Amino acid sequence: MSATRLLVLGVVRGYGRAHGYRIGNDLLAWGADEWANVKWGSIYHALRALTEGGFLLDHNDIPGRTEYELTERGEAEYRKLLRDALRRPQPRPDFLGAALAMLPSLPRAEAVALLRERLVALEAARDKAHAQVEALVDPPHVRELFGLWEHNSAGSAEWTRGLIERLDAGAYPMAGEPWSPGRPGSWHELKFPPYPPRDA
Repeated sequence: MSATRLLVLGVVRGYGRAHGYRIGNDLLAWGADEWANVKWGSIYHALRALTEGGFLLDHNDIPGRTEYELTERGEAEYRKLLRDALRRPQPRPDFLGAALAMLPSLPRAEAVALLRERLVALEAARDKAHAQVEALVDPPHVRELFGLWEHNSAGSAEWTRGLIERLDAGAYPMAGEPWSPGRPGSWHELKFPPYPPRDA
């Protein structure tokens, strides 16, 4: 799975229609060049591949500028990538980072259910790594590798539990709720008021 693919589809979906420069500016403003290795070249490569694959439709209404829009196939691919990134722990953090950037696209109950699946997988990985630490290993220093995996899985499980609790308590406007950035084309409204004050 490609984090860049998920992010590009998500930004296009968020705006309804977006050109490559806007997509890149948003992703780089989020630091995606560091945590997901997103570069200008990978953004434009993803746009071309997604258009050729029928996930995006390109519009050339303005000379010299191509805007992109999700197709029905693109919406289905976006949702599949987002759900998989939330439910399945990966060794690299960029998939989860991409999913968190697009989290409000999901209804609250669905996001919590996917995160609960993730939590079960992380706890199983933690327990497996703990058993490997306790087992006889040759050479002995390899236990440190299993210890690292146990530590990482335990920390990720704790963080996932916290996010589930925050979502259960009503944190963040999710899909179908007022002021959620999860509706296709809604990002223009969020960037340009009216929107409620932070304490509303």
